Amino acid sequence: MKYLFSLLIFFELTFLSLSSVKAQLTYATLTVQYDSAWQFKNLKIIPIRRKDGGVPDKQPGQRDIVSLSQALRQGLVTVTERGTASVDNVHWLRINNRSDKSVYVASGEIIAGGRQDRMITRDTILTPTQRDQYVPTMCVEEGRWSDKEKKFAYGNFANPHLRKVLDSTKNQVLIWKEVDKQLEEGNFKNTTTAYLARNMDKKYIQINDEYFNYFRQKFKDTDSSIVGFVAVSGNKVIGSDIFADRAIFYGQLEPLLRGYIDESLIFGAPVALPDPPVRRYMDKLLKDEVSQEEFARKNGKIFRQNGRVFHVNTFLKDNP
Repeated sequence: MKYLFSLLIFFELTFLSLSSVKAQLTYATLTVQYDSAWQFKNLKIIPIRRKDGGVPDKQPGQRDIVSLSQALRQGLVTVTERGTASVDNVHWLRINNRSDKSVYVASGEIIAGGRQDRMITRDTILTPTQRDQYVPTMCVEEGRWSDKEKKFAYGNFANPHLRKVLDSTKNQVLIWKEVDKQLEEGNFKNTTTAYLARNMDKKYIQINDEYFNYFRQKFKDTDSSIVGFVAVSGNKVIGSDIFADRAIFYGQLEPLLRGYIDESLIFGAPVALPDPPVRRYMDKLLKDEVSQEEFARKNGKIFRQNGRVFHVNTFLKDNP
């Protein structure tokens, strides 16, 4: 009996240890594939794969999770203003998830329309419920606050420059300044100082689509064990995004690509950074949980759900 009890304890501890490892997004579970990188003009993307293939480890009763872009496209959620036209409500949006799935909403995602274009400020997972749920936002269209709502639409991820300002400051004035600077840098004409004004520029759209079609095809042609990537432009690592499993990553992939492509078009240059500095950057992020926590505190963020690391995002850094 004593032997059986000891054996049960051993198996329980082993299971907990394996579960703890699977919950990490470090070198214990990931590999960065420098030899499989893809490069198009000003942007280089280095895929990151899970060693276990990236298949979600679902617990009993756990619901499927879809991205916000998927949920909006499939009509699983509705987005509305929080209430009246009061300026106090600019920092919130109401989302009703009437599906049987959970919806992952990420910091840096843009929702266009309403009384003003908004950017979500915090990662969260919206569970299925009949009750309204509210997500915090910041304005990315300074010159418009209309009494009449426009229909809300998904606007992809902001580029790493703007995501960095958002996550490191949570300051509305600095976000407006960054948007204004980018509009000037890209020579985008607009009347409301809207971040999304770039999507009205035909030349920009054409070039952006060239990048997007190239990288989307590369991801389609490879295996589906990828759960993230690190991106390089010029002589800089411009950021990284890594997710807990491949289903969530591929749900976020296309909006993420748009954000990184935008970064390379406005701030980028022909890729000149060799792999060793990128490896040093990733070593600081992926070596172990302690170094990851320290690196992300200064250069990004970590989103956890029920103790599991769900998403790691880091920002651009000069000459790592």
